Amino acid sequence: MPTILGQNQYGKAENRVVKITRDGATHHIKDLNVSVALSGDMDEVHYSGSNANVLPTDTTKNTVYAFAKEHGIESAEQFGIHLARHFVTSQEPIKTARIRIEEYAWERIEASDATSQFIGADEVKHSFVRKGQETRLTQITYDGSSWEVVSGLKDLVVMNSTNSEFWGYVKDQYTTLKEAYDRILATEVSGRWRFNWTDDEQRMPNWEKSYEQVKKHMLQAFAETYSLSLQQTLYQMGSRIINNRSEIDEVRFSLPNKHHFLVDLEPFGLKNDNEVYYAADRPYGLIEATILRDGCEPRIPVDLTNL
Repeated sequence: MPTILGQNQYGKAENRVVKITRDGATHHIKDLNVSVALSGDMDEVHYSGSNANVLPTDTTKNTVYAFAKEHGIESAEQFGIHLARHFVTSQEPIKTARIRIEEYAWERIEASDATSQFIGADEVKHSFVRKGQETRLTQITYDGSSWEVVSGLKDLVVMNSTNSEFWGYVKDQYTTLKEAYDRILATEVSGRWRFNWTDDEQRMPNWEKSYEQVKKHMLQAFAETYSLSLQQTLYQMGSRIINNRSEIDEVRFSLPNKHHFLVDLEPFGLKNDNEVYYAADRPYGLIEATILRDGCEPRIPVDLTNL
């Protein structure tokens, strides 16, 4: 045979599931986008077309919705763990399950006041607005004996309007950038962090609390670092997470530098004292790095494009 089969996987991608939990008149929302990828003894379906070992992708879709009812959605991580364990333990040909989840956050709409002639603020417990800050992410991989959980976020836009400089860099015949001693530092954070929970015998992290705390430490580091480079800020963000969250061993960030350039107002007889900027969307500097707990090996892929 002139060719052989390499790595392969299959599943149902982007299953949108919205779970409403009704606690009396108070409702809670979990809004997920779940992608399932399964691999194992699948050579024959590729070589001959035999589906004897194939669990239909439509079945994986149905499982997502059934599990939302049967198990609820405590957190994206916990939901992914339920799914991965089910696929590996219930189907002998399936050796590894990878579950990727995006979570879209909602928050309650505040009513005007409790004396409304309609229903009153104290009764508005079922109206929500989508949060526009970030998309929460997680990837759960299970091979029947060990777990890997990599969570994160994307599309979180942050800005420091001062306390950022950029100077002392290499200059050659093509350098035109002027040194900056007071600049805007803005980026759109894409980050992933790997948990050191790998075995059912270990105590499982509190996934919801962990996410909120990681985000808090990350944002505090961004705000509190007097930055001489975006690389320096990135390292402080990752270090703050690892130093404060014992359940995490590795953090990787991809940070595009959302450049803000001072507008030349001199043609109009005006002085621009770090007040008016042009926000450029492209091209942009792209700063990426991994921060590790001492003694740990990196496992988060360098290329986060499809994570």
